[in-house]
Amino acid sequence: MRSSATVVRRGPDSAAPGMLDGVRRWLAESGAEPTPARVAQALREQGRVLGDAEVLGAAQQLRSELVGSGPLEPLLADPSVTDVLVSAPDRVWVDRGGGLELTPVSFPDAGAVRRLAQRLATVAGRRLDDARPWVDARLPDGTRLHAVLPPVAVDCTCLSLRVVRPRAFTLDELTAAGTVPPGGDRVLRALLRARLSFLVSGGTGSGKTTLLSALLGLVGPDERIVLAEDSSELRPDHPHVVRLETRPANQEAAGLVTLEDLVRQALRMRPDRLVVGEVRGPEVVHLLAALNTGHEGGCGTVHANAAVDVPARLEALGTAAGLDRAALHSQLAAALSVVLHLVRDRAGRRRIAEVHVLERDPTGLVRTVPALRWGAESFVAERGWQRLRELLRGADFAARADGRETRGC
Repeated sequence: MRSSATVVRRGPDSAAPGMLDGVRRWLAESGAEPTPARVAQALREQGRVLGDAEVLGAAQQLRSELVGSGPLEPLLADPSVTDVLVSAPDRVWVDRGGGLELTPVSFPDAGAVRRLAQRLATVAGRRLDDARPWVDARLPDGTRLHAVLPPVAVDCTCLSLRVVRPRAFTLDELTAAGTVPPGGDRVLRALLRARLSFLVSGGTGSGKTTLLSALLGLVGPDERIVLAEDSSELRPDHPHVVRLETRPANQEAAGLVTLEDLVRQALRMRPDRLVVGEVRGPEVVHLLAALNTGHEGGCGTVHANAAVDVPARLEALGTAAGLDRAALHSQLAAALSVVLHLVRDRAGRRRIAEVHVLERDPTGLVRTVPALRWGAESFVAERGWQRLRELLRGADFAARADGRETRGC
């Protein structure tokens, strides 16, 4: 009998939860894939007869829940979505670049959120249970996964997904989007040509990785870029990129690979550009040492509230790694040239707020000096602009400042 001649006509959205639970149990016990034919068979086993469209809908929903991202799949497939955040079964938020938005997507209950988080962790090769109630991992498609289970997360499992798009933005696209002011791309291109070492600073979600990926796409095709990242997120459009990624310890506490380990290994891989995705630990010591031993043009990102706070941030990381303050600042002065600081305003717009150069004060400590700041029509020159222009001369950078604006630089 064809399933179209049925006595029950019910779409998957209106299907009783018990029906889908019964199908899940039957598929689990039989070890069958949730194909339309198997779903139809499972429904018949329960004495239910649905139409072709309903069977296909139920099969799609079950496949999404069993091997996909469940109710979150449409959100993750949206090219405008950068983050998906779940804080409760009926509290699913997304960020499309304009701040967080509450979506109509919901889960049946808190248990469904927990099951999805645990399944995604398993897909990423990580453990997530009561003994290890949180996970930070990368899914096979590059999506960044973070999850915390109750009771650490009060009331409900908290799930955070950061979408990594397969194609990096170009610098021209970032300029068109307003991240880079008009004409500011000339400064950034000259920065790459001059092989200056730099850091991209900013808060979480300010666009550090996006900007760094775009800048690395400007590196000459004959150069070798070696990336060391805690979680692989950088996607530079470049023909010669080597990606290294950290690894957690297994259940026997063996096999740990840290970012510090990766930086050491990267130095032995003949990099023309050594890139640390995010400087946040002892690896800062090896990075600064590398930038002082002939590895020009190295770069990375760092969390900081403002460009002026970057030396203090690096000092804290270096001290924790056993490097004293004087040594850290001596290394920093010789290793780093420029800081690009990104902000995200209340409307969700990301932009390069300021560009700083580094100098040593009379006490020998390194401080940053503002060279350029954001302007609606172009970068506006600050007192460090003359120093930055001198650094860029190696790239035949000929922009002129009038004391107020760089006028298209």
